[in-house]
Amino acid sequence: MTRPLFRSLPAIAAVVLAATAVVLQAPCARAEKADRDKPINYQADSGDVNYQTKIGTLLGNVILTQGTLTIHADKIVFHQNPDNSVSATAYGNPITFREKRDNVNEYYEGVAQRAEYDGQKRFLELFDRALLRKGTDEIRSNYISYNAETEFFKAEGRPDSRPAAAGEPSLGARVRGVFQPQPKDAKDDKAGKDGKAPVAPPKPNPPAPLKPDDALGPGSAK
Repeated sequence: MTRPLFRSLPAIAAVVLAATAVVLQAPCARAEKADRDKPINYQADSGDVNYQTKIGTLLGNVILTQGTLTIHADKIVFHQNPDNSVSATAYGNPITFREKRDNVNEYYEGVAQRAEYDGQKRFLELFDRALLRKGTDEIRSNYISYNAETEFFKAEGRPDSRPAAAGEPSLGARVRGVFQPQPKDAKDDKAGKDGKAPVAPPKPNPPAPLKPDDALGPGSAK
């Protein structure tokens, strides 16, 4: 039972056919690098943790955190890397992932049925009914990968791993996404027709953190 995550870039919607890959790159701010210097905290209904090898398996209402990084899941298998970062495989219906961008008051958030996270490479993979969000931009697919070092996203159209439940829309072997319009910078247009500098439109309010059922919310088409 995993929970929240992300978005990326300027422009407008991305819809791609099966087996087509989409690769996106965002501007320079990156996921919070200081996270690996923080302690790894975890809680679950039950678990098996080896304090010598720093390897553990957690079951039931699992929450794993390190700094701004938070993973919610039904099951997490994790280990502490030599650089103190955490790597984990998470399973849930769904799992959620959340991490703050470096030097920006903004989070990447993700939802999926399974996630693989390599803390040393800072590389995330989301599998099955996945959603990745940054700010107000988002992308949905049955496979999404994200590199926190480069801020590259990659989505592939893959068939659903299971039939859609009653009343649940099918994601299908397609990639879907939305890029919201960027606010116009007054510096780019020094004076309007009346000779006055235009006023930049107010920025939209940041969205609330993702909830598990947002994975297939209004943005998912049949």
